[in-house]
Amino acid sequence: METETNKPRKPGKAIFIIIPVALVALIWIGLRVVHGFKYESTDNAAVESFTFPVIARVAGFVDSVYVNDYALVGKDSKVLTIDNREYKIAQEQAGADYQQALADLESARASLENAKWSLRLSQTNAETQQLRLDKAQSDYRRDQNLYKDGSITSRQFEDSKNNLETVRKQYQSATEQASLSNAQLRSGQAQIRKAEALASTRKAMLESADLRLTYTTLIARSGGRVGKINIEPGQFVQAGQTLFSIVNNEQFWVIANFKETQIAHLKQGQEVDIYADSYPDEKIRGRVVSMSEATGSRFALLPPDNATGNFVKVTQRIPVRIEIDDLAKYKDILKAGMSVKVDVNVAN
Repeated sequence: METETNKPRKPGKAIFIIIPVALVALIWIGLRVVHGFKYESTDNAAVESFTFPVIARVAGFVDSVYVNDYALVGKDSKVLTIDNREYKIAQEQAGADYQQALADLESARASLENAKWSLRLSQTNAETQQLRLDKAQSDYRRDQNLYKDGSITSRQFEDSKNNLETVRKQYQSATEQASLSNAQLRSGQAQIRKAEALASTRKAMLESADLRLTYTTLIARSGGRVGKINIEPGQFVQAGQTLFSIVNNEQFWVIANFKETQIAHLKQGQEVDIYADSYPDEKIRGRVVSMSEATGSRFALLPPDNATGNFVKVTQRIPVRIEIDDLAKYKDILKAGMSVKVDVNVAN
């Protein structure tokens, strides 16, 4: 009679659990091996987009803020204004200075016209005196000969001589007046150039004042979502100060940092499967468009120098840009900076 301890042991239920688990594990390992031959993968990747800083171009007190944290704004929409009263006064002063410069220019032009007419009259007078001088010289020579012949008296000869001297002095005075008028003309021309230069300077100052006045209204140069707002009405901002940023919500792409041992099979145009950590079940299609010519460490503020004697070999990363196919379908779920995993199909 067989005892209980001598009965043959029947297979337990454990084998029915172990075998399926082993098969699943083998299938999973096989799929991973096949995947490894077909794809190059990395989870060192993130969604990127353009970020536009809103920067104050003039100093002043904030008058109004028209957006809230993370608000959606359109391109060319007004987001903030700076108190513009001082800039309006400066614009009005520049405008008045420009009008005065224009008036001075008109006055200089009128003076130039007067100088031109004065020169013409002086030249005409000099020409007239030249004719009188020629006649007086001719009369003097004739009377001199007549006096030698005794045809005229000494008084007549003296009168002719005195007339010649008088006309000569009048001609000299006329030529000097013509020279003075010519100098005044040149001075008038110089005044015109000076007035024109001043008018141009004042015009540039007015345009600068107009431009600075427009800077008191800050415009969104791109549509997107506003970041964190730390500006309130009444705060004083400096020229060049970054007030907040706007993230473009129309353009997204992925930057994936592959190990240098992976890039041998990466090529432009290869298809990519993208999986966002926040939406792991959503497969986003993309393709490789470009690859950096330098490792990420080369763009660091302090790039490593292997010649310093403390060399430790570290596998470097190569940034790869991936464009997203059918971006309009996914742009509502994508956010700049989101972590993603990418699988590049290197089999094709």
